Amino acid sequence: MPTREEAFTLLKKYNESDNLITHGLTVEAVMRYGAEKRGEDVEKWGIVGLLHDIDYEKYPEQHCIKAREIMSEEGWPEEYIHAVCSHGWGICSDVEPVHIMEKYLFACDELTGLINATCLMRPNKSVLDLTVKSVKKKWKSKGFAAGVDRNLVLKGAGMLGLEIEDLMQECIDGMKVAAESIGLKGEL
Repeated sequence: MPTREEAFTLLKKYNESDNLITHGLTVEAVMRYGAEKRGEDVEKWGIVGLLHDIDYEKYPEQHCIKAREIMSEEGWPEEYIHAVCSHGWGICSDVEPVHIMEKYLFACDELTGLINATCLMRPNKSVLDLTVKSVKKKWKSKGFAAGVDRNLVLKGAGMLGLEIEDLMQECIDGMKVAAESIGLKGEL
């Protein structure tokens, strides 16, 4: 089985952008949190979260297509490749999220961007005391983090059978665990 160290090395091989690496670390933390909460494989979920945008920096027009090529050439197991490709379902991929891990990634990827932006707008720049209420307020403002597709997040929450507020809370809690490494410890 692949290791987290191998995944991080691969991520950095194809991504130099601090923002994309931090996003990978953020989604990794949320995925690990979600796996632990559900009694799933924390390492596998984390690795999938870390690698989900492996191809985005170099091949944005072929996102999720190049991911399959890269991961196949590197000898990654099909279940990891399928999971990574499924997060772009209906956007840039026809790979449907089937496993709960894939549905969770689909649901959380965009939402972490909204939560991150919410934190950066706060005076203390911290996720550690962030509330769902604050995120919901920004969620309702369509101009805020306009690149975040709220309909995709709602679709993902529906796939998981979660209310949007519960999904927000899980993403916040997952991000809290990695607050320092993702730059959201802030000034409490």
